[in-house]
Amino acid sequence: MLNIFKRLVKEEEGQGMAEYGLILALIAVAVVTALGFMGDGIEANFTKVTEELTL
Repeated sequence: MLNIFKRLVKEEEGQGMAEYGLILALIAVAVVTALGFMGDGIEANFTKVTEELTL
C-alpha cells in the first residue's frame, strides 16, 4: 500500500481515475469504521438531547 502512495506522489503524468477511486474507497472504509466504533456514543448523545428537549 505504501508503494502505491509513493508512486502516486512521484508520477508526473497525473493520476488516473482508478487511483482516485482507490483513495476514495480507502477514505470511505475509514469513515465507516470510525462511525462503527463511535456509534454507541453518538446514540447516547442523541438520546440525552431528546430527553432534555421533551422535558
